[in-house]
This record gives sequence, structure tokens and C-alpha cells, in this order.
Amino acid sequence: MIYKTLIIEDEHRLREALSIMLEMVAGENIQIIGYAESVEEATKMIDRLKPDLVFMDIMLKDGTGFEVLQQISFNTFHLIFTTAYEQHAINAFKYSAVDYLLKPIDSQELKTAIDRIAILEERVLEKQQITELQTNLSKTPDRLVLPTLEAMYVVKLEQILRCETSGSYTTFFLTDGRKIMVSKPLKNYEDILLPPVFFRVHQSHLINVNAILSYSREGMVHMIDKSVLPISRAKKEQFFKLMKDEI
Repeated sequence: MIYKTLIIEDEHRLREALSIMLEMVAGENIQIIGYAESVEEATKMIDRLKPDLVFMDIMLKDGTGFEVLQQISFNTFHLIFTTAYEQHAINAFKYSAVDYLLKPIDSQELKTAIDRIAILEERVLEKQQITELQTNLSKTPDRLVLPTLEAMYVVKLEQILRCETSGSYTTFFLTDGRKIMVSKPLKNYEDILLPPVFFRVHQSHLINVNAILSYSREGMVHMIDKSVLPISRAKKEQFFKLMKDEI
């Protein structure tokens, strides 16, 4: 598929650099149909050109990319934010399941982001996703957006009992009995679901320590959903110290 692509970036050299990189890593799939450098220009171009893919800088010369999203009428496109590194903003992106690239953009990460688009069945910008992002930028996040092919699920962190990964997929087990599978590996969530509430006991398992029924010195954790999970040898000492400090 060829994606009609719009680049929204107010720095000329960065627009040029991204254009060249797109040609290098995905030239056969990308057709750049325009550039915008302001909120007003971006809003008009999205509604007029109806792109398949939009790369959007957060900070524009007359506002932010979020203002663009609030003003557009056409919203069935893939969105990838571009941003300079700032840990609070990056965590907000992760909690909100919004795709993003850090500046300076790495060519392999760019290719991975485009490849990820190819596995999605729907081209939909979820307004709930953006709303959660704006909320998460303004405070410490307490909810996580989990994207699936069927829907975007917003879950409170306290609802997450445990996460189990298999290859590039992660299944979230929730307190209400639901299981939500997302097409991202557990490592994508490990640095936002942090101790002392969450702990990765094993390569395949990350748990909410408040949902532990019991654990043994032999290295097994019994959870309130009746699952029994192993603690890896490398994690035992750290896990036992965490539990001791929590008591």
C-alpha cells in the first residue's frame, strides 16, 4: 500500500531530513503530499488532502499538535508524533498508546513505526486516545490505553493484576476477569509499570504486587486470580527485598 503522507514540522531542516529518511526506508510505500508548519496550516491541509499517514511535531510555531487534532474534521489516518526527548512526555505517550518518534529520528525506528502501521486493520485516530494523552501530560498517569484491532481500552492501573508476554504480544489480566491482548512486547510497558506497585518477576510475567496471595522461598507467586507464576533466579533477591520493604 502507498500511504499519502503529510509532514507537520516547523523546522525546515527537520522536514527535509524526515523526507529523505522516508524515501530511504519506505520509498515504495510513502507518497509525501504536503508539508505544514503551523496549527492553522496543518488543520486546513489534513481536511483538504485527507492523508493516510501524518507525522506531527508536538510544538509548532503557533501552538501544538494537540490543537490540530482538536480542530480537524477528517480523522481517519495513522498518526505518529515526533518529539525531542523529555521523559514525562514520553511516559505520557506510552500510557496513552500514541505512536511517537524521538528526535533526532533514527532510521530503523522510523521503519519499525511504518511497518507497525501495516499490521493495523483500521486507519482511525481515536479521540479517546488523544484525550488520555492530554490528561497524562498534565498529571501523573493513573490509566493506561491498550490498543487492539477491535478497540482502544482505557484501564486504571489498579485494575491490572498481571501481564503475560509471548513474543511480540502482551496479555493484560484485569481485576474484572477481562483479558486484553495487545501487539506490543512486555518491555514496552516495563518502564511505566514500575515498583513498588508492579514488578517483573520473570521474563514472561509482570505482576501487581497488591494482587499477590502468597509466595514461596522456592520462587513461586500465587496471585488472587489463582494463577501461579515463577520468579526467575535473577529476580529472586530483588523481589524478596521489595516484599520485605512493603511489609
